[in-house]
Amino acid sequence: MPRPNGSIEEIIAAAVSQAIANISPAIQRHVAELAAEELEKNLNVSGKAGRARRVPRRARPRGADLTKWVADKRARRVPKFVIEATGLDTKKAIVAKFGENAAFEKGKSLPKPLKAA
Repeated sequence: MPRPNGSIEEIIAAAVSQAIANISPAIQRHVAELAAEELEKNLNVSGKAGRARRVPRRARPRGADLTKWVADKRARRVPKFVIEATGLDTKKAIVAKFGENAAFEKGKSLPKPLKAA
């Protein structure tokens, strides 16, 4: 085996510089990944990192006047024009008199009441 010419310090310095040259790209990649993660955390100050954003549903404007209302199971509030036209103020009473799925339109006549009512 040939013996290297030079001092031990030169041999160690050459080995260290070669090792650093080999490992520095991996270190750079790792530091870049850590920096990117930290940046994402700081940009998402609300704490919702990693979640997909939901688009909020657009609600019907509260001030809009209803012109048609159907008394079904999903109905929530009885519009004022239906209360004024029927004289009844609850959905149960309206469904009992006119039946489920009775459609009321503003400015038109009332649907026919059920025969039992």
